[in-house]
Parts: sequence; structure tokens; C-alpha cells
Amino acid sequence: MFVSYLTQSLAVVFSPLGIGCLFLSVLVGLIFGMLPGLTATMGVALLTGLTYSFEGPYAILVLLGIYIGAISGGNQSAILLNIPGTPASASTALEGHPLALKGEGGLAIFVATSSSFYGTLISICCVVLFTPLLTSLALKFNSQEMFLLAVFGVVICGNLTSGGDPIKGWISGFFGLLIALVGRDTMDSFARFTFGQINLTSGISLLPVMIGLFGFPEVINAFNSAKHKPKPITKYKIKDGNNILKRNWFNILRSGILGMSMGAIPGVGEDTGGWVSYWAEKKKSKTPELWGKGCYDGICSSECGNNAAIGGAIIPVLSLAVPGSAPAAVLLAAFWMHGYRPGPLLMTETPEFLYYVVVFMIFASFVMLLLANIISKYTVKILQVDDRILMPIVFILCVIGAFVVNNRLFDIKMMIVFGVIGVGMAYIRIPSAPMLLGVILGNMADENLRRSLILHDGSWGSFFTRPISIIFIIFILVLILGQNKTFIRILNSIFKKKKSA
Repeated sequence: MFVSYLTQSLAVVFSPLGIGCLFLSVLVGLIFGMLPGLTATMGVALLTGLTYSFEGPYAILVLLGIYIGAISGGNQSAILLNIPGTPASASTALEGHPLALKGEGGLAIFVATSSSFYGTLISICCVVLFTPLLTSLALKFNSQEMFLLAVFGVVICGNLTSGGDPIKGWISGFFGLLIALVGRDTMDSFARFTFGQINLTSGISLLPVMIGLFGFPEVINAFNSAKHKPKPITKYKIKDGNNILKRNWFNILRSGILGMSMGAIPGVGEDTGGWVSYWAEKKKSKTPELWGKGCYDGICSSECGNNAAIGGAIIPVLSLAVPGSAPAAVLLAAFWMHGYRPGPLLMTETPEFLYYVVVFMIFASFVMLLLANIISKYTVKILQVDDRILMPIVFILCVIGAFVVNNRLFDIKMMIVFGVIGVGMAYIRIPSAPMLLGVILGNMADENLRRSLILHDGSWGSFFTRPISIIFIIFILVLILGQNKTFIRILNSIFKKKKSA
């Protein structure tokens, strides 16, 4: 039976229609990922309707191709323009854009795309080998763990992006959590912080926030006289990129496993997978002085982590019919529309479906690697365009990206508001990335905290009786107190006493 299902899957991929669908869907996904505002979720959602008349296997091939292409494509705009094409690429911009300014944009994109490719392959292996195990582990995350995971992510991001002053990063992150509370809450549908504005009752959309925080400051800075010269472009050798990847083999392996694990936890997604992987590598780095100034190790970890989360997000979809991320939720709906019913009975009712998913993801990853590197030869030339010409065009794209989410002029206004906030934060050197992650994780933190307190009659005791919760609390305290010099001095004295004894 294994050979039969595998043959079926390969027959779909290598048919003329399958090859056309594969290349076109990955290309469309890359474009959605590169353009600010056109996310993986939007790409999968828009193409789901267009695949309605397709046969089931071809529809699945198209949707998985878009998903993989979009998550990877976000790294190109993050590196070249310092504007993440998707929220998952925010951590890539920290290291990628400084490299682009040095003329190494092409090499940075090659390393990022290759890391995305390896991250996806690692996660696919885990889909095949560890789906039952990882699903059971993800189910152990109750409300307490989900809330603490959100706080953990914001604290990590604040530490990584603060430039030596983590309090600024934490302020930014927790301000993002507060922004996510605007609108009707997900439990009682009570309007909060709307100030009588009907447009705020549905909340503040993520994309206007992201585009405003990252795009607006770049547009403003473009008219700084110091930035009028075109940025240099240095030709790179594939051998140089492969040497970087070879040096980072363990980083890629660890980031792939971490990203996949984050993706397997329902509601977490690619964004957290990238940040956690970035944090893990930075903590182990022997050259911390390079981070934030253009470090290829950071690009490897970030891109490998966020793409590995794709396979992780597919795991609970296949085994439990529970999506691990927003794009995976749209995928689940598309699977149902085409007659596939993921869940515990999947291998009984449609056993060929798992083989379709695995084989299609593998080939989509190879096509993504090929097309992304071909496209980068042209997109990297953006660096040669005068910023005073380029950035007004980017601003128009940002406006379009903010509008198409909900087709509301209000979202354009919110983009401008957060753009002004982003400019102010850049001026006083408060990082924007933690705020963006706070907005992403805000609803998850809010509803899980409230659910936990409701279930335990307002008691916080449940947070200190569950093993996974205690582990997260310890990690968070270590991250926070680890920035306190007095605390570090006390720990050092304790360890010295133990050694002398």
C-alpha cells in the first residue's frame, strides 16, 4: 500500500498539470510573501476559491505551494527593504538588512532561502516520524501554558532586539499586547478600548500595524540626505553561501526542530518559531558583537525556524483537525472543501492524503529554492534604485497592502498612526519587532489567561502546579532577572562559594 500511495502522489506531481500548478503556485506564494501586506494566510484564502473546480490532489498541491512560497518569500523584502513581507520574517530583517546595506543582499537572500528550504525539509521529516508523539505533547499545553508561552515569546523578542537595554524591548512588547486587546474580546464579545469608534470594535488588524511600524520609518528615512546614494551590490559565489550553511549545520538542525515544535502548538505559528530559533542561536553564539549588525547565523536560525513551523502547523491539522497557525486554519477549511477530513480517522478514511501532503511539500520546497534564487537576481537590483524614487513606490504598496486586508479606509489610517508611532520609537531607539509580536500573541495571551482564571475561580495556583507552566515561569524569570546586574552578582557569589567548599 505504501508504494501504491507514493506512486499516486508522484503521478500527480509529474503530470503536465501538476508541474504547472506546482511552479505557478510557488511563484504566486513568493510574490505574496515579498509584497508587504499580502500574507500567506491571504494567499491561501484567495486561492482556495480558485481551486474549487480542481480535483482534490491538484488543489492540495496548489495550496501547499502557496503556503511554502509565501512564508519563504517574506525574507526578500525583509532583507532588501527592512520591511518584512510577512510577520514571520520580522526577525530576519534584524540581520538581513544590515548585510544588504553592506552590499551582501544577494548572499543574504541565498542563505535565507536555503535555510528556509532545509527548515521545511526537517519539519516534513518530523511530520512523517513524530506526528502522534508531537500531537500528544501539544495537547498537554492548556490555558496556563499558552499564556506563559505568549509572555515568554514577548520577553525573548524584547531581549533580542533591545540593543543592550531590554527594558525598552519589554515596553514595546507589552504595549503590543495591550494593542491586541482593542475591540470585542473573544470570550464575552464585550467591546474594550474602542472609545465609541465603531471601526475599533473588530480590533486593530495585524497588517496595518506591521506595515506602519516597519514601512513608514523606512519611507521617512529615505529622504535623509545621507541615504541618497545607491547601495552597493557585491556578486557572491554559491560556494560562499554553502560554506555559511555548512558552518551552521547544527544551528539549522536545532532551529528546524524548535520551529517545528512551535508550529505544532495550536495558535502559535511561524512568527514565534522564527523568534525562538533566533534566540536559541544568539544565546550560544561565540560572536555576540556581530548580532544586529549583519550576522548570517541569525538569518539561518530565523528562516529555518519560521519555515519549519509550516510542517509543525500541519501536524495537528492531520492528526486532530486542529490548525497550528492562521494559514493552516485556512488550509484545513480547504481540505474539507475538497472532501478530505483530517483527524483521528484520516488514515482509515483517506490514507493516501498523508502521502499527498508529504510529497507535495517536498517538491514545493525544491521549487521554492529554485525560483526564489532566480527571482533574487532581479529583486536585489532594488538596492541600486535611489531611495527617493523607490520609497514612494513602496509607500503606495504599503497603502494597498493595508487596504486589501478588510477593504477599509480605516486600516490605512491605522497604518499611518502606527507609522508615526514607529518613527517616534525609532527616534528614541525602542525596537518595533517586540510590539509586532505582542500584537500577534495578544489575543492568545488574553483569552488563555482569562480562561484559566475562570476555570479555577480566579486562583493563580494552577500556574504553579503544572510542570510545563513551572518550566516556562523559570525561563521567564531567568530571562528577566538575567538582565539585572545585582542578581547576576549574587549568583556568581553563590557559585564561587560552592566551588571553594
